[in-house]
Amino acid sequence: MDTFTRYRGYAILSLVFAIFFGGYVLWERWPQPEPLTIVAPTPTATVAPSPTPAPLRVHVTGAVQQPGVYILAPDSRLIEAVEAAGGLAVNADSTRINLAAFVHDGQQVFVPYEQTPVPPSPTPLPTPSVVGQPSATGGGPININTASAAELETLPGIGPAYAERIIAYRDEHGPFADPIEIMAIKGIGPATYEQIKNRITAD
Repeated sequence: MDTFTRYRGYAILSLVFAIFFGGYVLWERWPQPEPLTIVAPTPTATVAPSPTPAPLRVHVTGAVQQPGVYILAPDSRLIEAVEAAGGLAVNADSTRINLAAFVHDGQQVFVPYEQTPVPPSPTPLPTPSVVGQPSATGGGPININTASAAELETLPGIGPAYAERIIAYRDEHGPFADPIEIMAIKGIGPATYEQIKNRITAD
């Protein structure tokens, strides 16, 4: 009994040490969770959207059912402009235009009529601004007060129907005092007048 009392303090310290040591060994051997790694996504380049092409506005004149200004989709061709204008007129000469040609914004498309004079020599391809427009036949300006229907039809944009309207108008209202008065004819507007103003006279 005296021996236990003498070594009781050592026994308690040994027991405490054993408990701490056992706990440390247990903690070291206890499975540890894998560290959580956060991986940031790889940044990707943002592609800017391409601009949407604007629609085309095309003025269709000449031998079509409904001449006027039409809005077409980008990359439209001449055939689509003609279809927008109601299709070819019965007296249209489609062999003198390229219906597969592209049109562009602000273009005036002229569809020639049948029986208009054929140029005496080959002419260059039509410019993009006016497709199928007849070339000048030479000579002086045409007097719209005295010209025949055949002479009037040689003017750009003036087919048989417009020629007859011009003759009927001057027969009813008298001679034109100025070439600009030709715009009084139904269907002949500023665009057509710009094409023919240097080729007509009222003297």
